[in-house]
Amino acid sequence: MSLVAERLGLVRPSETKAITARAGELRDKGADVITLSQGEPDFDTPSAVCEAGIQAIREGRTKYTAVAGIKPLREAIRTSLGRDHGLDYGIDQITVGCGAKQVLFNALFATLDPGDEVVIPTPCWVSYPDMVTLAGGKPVLAACEESQGFKLRPSALEAAITPRTKWLILNSPCNPSGAVYSRDDLLALAAVLRRHAHIHVLSDDIYEKLTYDAAFATMAAVAPDLYGRTLTINGVSKADAMTGWRVGYGAGPRALITAMNLIQGQTSSHTSTISQYAATEALSGDRHHIEQFANAFRQRRDVTVAKLNQAEGLSCRAPDGAFYVFPSCSGVIGKRTPGGKVIGTDTDFALYLLEDFAVAVVPGSGFMASPYIRISCAASLEDLIRACDRIIAACAALS
Repeated sequence: MSLVAERLGLVRPSETKAITARAGELRDKGADVITLSQGEPDFDTPSAVCEAGIQAIREGRTKYTAVAGIKPLREAIRTSLGRDHGLDYGIDQITVGCGAKQVLFNALFATLDPGDEVVIPTPCWVSYPDMVTLAGGKPVLAACEESQGFKLRPSALEAAITPRTKWLILNSPCNPSGAVYSRDDLLALAAVLRRHAHIHVLSDDIYEKLTYDAAFATMAAVAPDLYGRTLTINGVSKADAMTGWRVGYGAGPRALITAMNLIQGQTSSHTSTISQYAATEALSGDRHHIEQFANAFRQRRDVTVAKLNQAEGLSCRAPDGAFYVFPSCSGVIGKRTPGGKVIGTDTDFALYLLEDFAVAVVPGSGFMASPYIRISCAASLEDLIRACDRIIAACAALS
């Protein structure tokens, strides 16, 4: 009898983590690797937020908290959702977890019975399908074409729905494509959902503050009649450069939040008390840094897209949000490297860039979309330019 559960055989290791780990190995051997595989802002956490965490330590706020999170943080989340989107949640409709990732998993684990289905538009964040699988559900992938802006269309949603569908996951702005669902886009999807009352919406809004050429919208606000069927998930990792602090949150129906808290109470209990006080400052204090972050990411996006479109075999659209670009590499498939290897997949191309040109990117297959690569713009402009020059050279070296 194997010690490891059989269900883990259905779960893929994260390609993002795998590429980043390999890049680290090469760097340890002296290679000048430029890592563009991590979805992590390269900015420091704002000083006022850090000070709030330090103050919490000094005041001895290092004990257990309520499973759902400290009251001041949940009040700050409540205020933020009301101020930014006109959403009204009671404090008992809000839960705080160890990053948005845990909140999302708690929701799936608390609601999915064996065979329940979750519609996931692709390309999608690498963890969605495997989280669904771990929770006992079945991921149903709905392909979103680049020609449609990588966004789910009502007809594709309708085609994916069955009597076993329990959730639709919407991530806007999207990792990896940067697609942003407009108010009209969401209204069109809401029209489909109204015909299927058994489906709930998991709205992953973690990149909410990082939009460029499109206005942000979220389902519970756009379609108030779906408010009771929507779980809105967000956090401070991306907008406030707090990835390592591990604070995410969810707001939704009381019964769902209660169930999620039950799961959390038997697993992590709660996230770091210190981090919660820091996150309270992040959400309720001065957030002028967000505009600075967004402006920097916009500049990096523009430079990166322009450079990549100079590379033979690549084609890159400008994303509307998040801090990634997602170029097609279909033009290099079938070509040979200087060493004679055939580039048969986007994974082959990503490994070629890493091993031969010391640039770490993530293959689109990890995001359920091929042949593409994801490049994170969460790096200095200098590093992005150097990396793009290497990618241009790598493409030119293929035959």
